[in-house]
Amino acid sequence: MDGTTDQAGLGSTRLEHAAFHPTDAALFQSELGDRQVLDALAAAVYVTDAAGRITYYNEAAAALWGHRPALGQAQWCGSWRLFWPDGRPLPHDQCPMAVTLREGRPARGLEAIAERPDGTRVPFVPYPTPLHDASGRLVGAVNMLIDISDRRDAERAAQQLSAIVESAEDAILAKDLDGVITSWNSGAERLFGYTPDEAIGRPITLLIPADRLDEEPEILRRIRAGERVEHFDTIRRRKDGSLVEISLTISPIRNAQGRIVGASKIARDITERRQAQEQQQLLLREMDHRVKNLFTVASSVVALSARSAGTVSDLTSAVQGRLSALARAHALTLSPASDLEPAAQRSTTLHALISAIGAPYDDGPEDVGARIAVTGPDVPITGRAMTGLALLLHEFATNAAKYGALSTPTGRVDVACSEQPDVFCLEWTERGGPPIGGQSTSEGFGSLLARLTVTSQLGGELSRDWRPEGLVIRLSVRRDRLTN
Repeated sequence: MDGTTDQAGLGSTRLEHAAFHPTDAALFQSELGDRQVLDALAAAVYVTDAAGRITYYNEAAAALWGHRPALGQAQWCGSWRLFWPDGRPLPHDQCPMAVTLREGRPARGLEAIAERPDGTRVPFVPYPTPLHDASGRLVGAVNMLIDISDRRDAERAAQQLSAIVESAEDAILAKDLDGVITSWNSGAERLFGYTPDEAIGRPITLLIPADRLDEEPEILRRIRAGERVEHFDTIRRRKDGSLVEISLTISPIRNAQGRIVGASKIARDITERRQAQEQQQLLLREMDHRVKNLFTVASSVVALSARSAGTVSDLTSAVQGRLSALARAHALTLSPASDLEPAAQRSTTLHALISAIGAPYDDGPEDVGARIAVTGPDVPITGRAMTGLALLLHEFATNAAKYGALSTPTGRVDVACSEQPDVFCLEWTERGGPPIGGQSTSEGFGSLLARLTVTSQLGGELSRDWRPEGLVIRLSVRRDRLTN
């Protein structure tokens, strides 16, 4: 043993066998114990002399640097290369350890990045501290390097999550177990109208209509029990007082100890989805209504044809002719099937449309249009208005064939047209049909469909008058809606 340790920083005093005094032995044991403690630390620690030359480093420091620098030669820091957090190169003689040795004070509150020989970069926080002897002279410094890779990863993940939440189309918010809002993203602001400053810190009941306040205690009960509430469809209130249909997904929020401390909510506006579902149901009901009507009308067409047919051949010809006319009339009620048939290119006149709708119910080829007589001014019809009016007139004629004037051999329909500024009017009057007992007390699907067509598509009004001698329907539509 030569009396010198292999890493000079903690054991540079030479110990001669001949002069091994008990005091020296105590000093040696103290220094040896200090080194064993530092070697056992999980944090990277190294020591330099006053000139910045590294005299000691522990295993954690070697692992952080990715290599073992030569003692007494490497200066200020043992890392292969150094960088500032923004990626700019950091010269070793400007690193926190060099500043500490140069100014004789701890250089704290800084971060840096150490690059290993294999190119791996490790973010760390240094804690350099100057060392002085008994007289106060600077003799070196000790530095501890804390690897903050996990913290950086957590911060990066949190930033990414925050960016995802903030940019999400859905409303995402959080509340504590008292129901107080604690976070609020831009999607929530768009959906509910409140800014984060207006919402955070206020009770979640801010968004709940009075008739649904009982939902919140039940939601909080389930959250406290650790349950997740998925796809809960409900209604919430916006800042302007309007109501919006939403689908809620609610999940418990747990702290680091696993204790439930709140709930996160994802709210999605389902107004369009509801409207699409309602539209789908409307179309299915319309299809069912049309199919039933067609079977009923087809039966009426056969019965009507049989009254005037003298032979089987005559009956066959009459039925075929009327069914073909019925098919043509029904086709008018359909919207264009594709862009190859633009709605604007489909056109006719109101009188021609009524004649096409009434053709299946005529008594015979020589009396075309006799059972449905049209008087008054004519008007052109183009675009989607043609489909809407055809649907209405088809509904009128079908009901007349099932229950009204066209269900009897002598029944007739008079259609009187008239004009007013910006409005076109039509009055459908049935006569010669079965007696009418009174006004219907319920609105059937056909009547509902007709009313929606008139109000929403044609911008008009529709009324019915159930007279004993026959039904009278009054229809008024905006002229500008007849050509779009």
